[in-house]
Amino acid sequence: MDAPPRTEAPPAPALGLFRLTWPIFLELMLFMLMGTSDTLMLSGVSDDAVSAVGVVNQYIALCILIMNVVSHGASIVVAQYLGARRSAEAARIAALAITMNLMLGLVVSAALLSLGDFILTHMNLQGPVLAHARDYIRIAGGFIFLQALINVVSALIRTYGFTRQSMYVSLGMNVLHVVCNYALIFGHFGLPAWGVTGAAVSTGVSRATALVVFLWMLYRVMDVRMVARDYVTFSREYSRKILKVGVPAGIEQLTYHSCQTVFLYFVTFLGPAALASRQYAMAVSQYVFLFSLAIGMGTSILVGRLVGAHRPDEAYRRALESLKWAVTLTVLVDLFVILLRQPIVGLFTANVDILQLTSRVLLLSLLLESGRSFNLVLVNALRAAGDAQFAVYMAFVSMVCMSLPLGYLLVFRLQWGLPGIWLAIAADEWTRGTIFWLRWKSRAWEKKSLVEPQEEAVPVALGG
Repeated sequence: MDAPPRTEAPPAPALGLFRLTWPIFLELMLFMLMGTSDTLMLSGVSDDAVSAVGVVNQYIALCILIMNVVSHGASIVVAQYLGARRSAEAARIAALAITMNLMLGLVVSAALLSLGDFILTHMNLQGPVLAHARDYIRIAGGFIFLQALINVVSALIRTYGFTRQSMYVSLGMNVLHVVCNYALIFGHFGLPAWGVTGAAVSTGVSRATALVVFLWMLYRVMDVRMVARDYVTFSREYSRKILKVGVPAGIEQLTYHSCQTVFLYFVTFLGPAALASRQYAMAVSQYVFLFSLAIGMGTSILVGRLVGAHRPDEAYRRALESLKWAVTLTVLVDLFVILLRQPIVGLFTANVDILQLTSRVLLLSLLLESGRSFNLVLVNALRAAGDAQFAVYMAFVSMVCMSLPLGYLLVFRLQWGLPGIWLAIAADEWTRGTIFWLRWKSRAWEKKSLVEPQEEAVPVALGG
């Protein structure tokens, strides 16, 4: 097949960790702010509304992980092909990934619409919480395919090195989301006060708007752009490479969030206060591991490019240097949150029992988040190098065989309640983090490259 025609595109940016990571950090923070704005505004409705949305979002997060199979795989394969200076093939892979994720997203949306009521009635939800959850899942679940497309397109934009541009779109999406939340949850600007339903509609409107801009931007940043036939030309070779990385990454993430769903089920037996406390603690903790997540994603882009260019020594050093930064920043931010935990939680609720329980749980975040920083950096580096299957094996051993039984023991046998769940999760994070560190040091990942050498590699432009 002839390569797509070359067209003008913005100059490719130099790929340094800081240059890549700070926009990723801000973009991720903006996405998290969208969820936090839901929590804050819905707390003005009731704690039951917050709990209901928290339960539904646990399942939506699972669905997004399923749809991220293609996004993860495509971003890594495209990064390695760009590192090997094979941009025409990278463009074809990008178009194929968009089509694959659209089809997958539509299937997931249909599944949530048809099975949503069944799922919620089997999660031990009752009364107002169940009613709110039903309202939310019908709208947010039905339009989840928009997030599938946003994930793959934004991941491709970042892979091309244009992380700052992706951040700008996320900023606009969040501003629109907050305005729509204000209008639709509480009934401002002459609109009806829809409460939880308004939050779901607001999410759909902001995602649809952002998707249009993301698609336009992707075409702008590609040096070799996609053409119409690329979207309907299915290559067995490219699909196999996408799924070779994406499926193990998806299974690993699906295992993690499935275990979190089981832990959520444990919490439903601890009462409404524990359920709300879990949601508020997670809303705060996500900003702690945000630094490690951003560094891990930036490292993934760099390692993928370096592996594609057949420069494993530089890839090896890059991941270890990133790990030092991730652990240091995570510990510093976590200490800050711990010192201010009660005023922070007070922003969400005035319920004294919920405030005290959430504050106790956040004390344990230092143990949990320091271990999570190892995972987020090193698992991204291993995937970027093509070594994604190892993480799946470790996910099953550490999460399913160790963390879940430990959580059950701490919560129901030793009666430690919500803090017992946090300790079980921390044990898993440290176990996997240590093993991933040993795996990276062994350099077994060097044999997993997805791009076969065709000619002498051209040096990758790396900034400071």
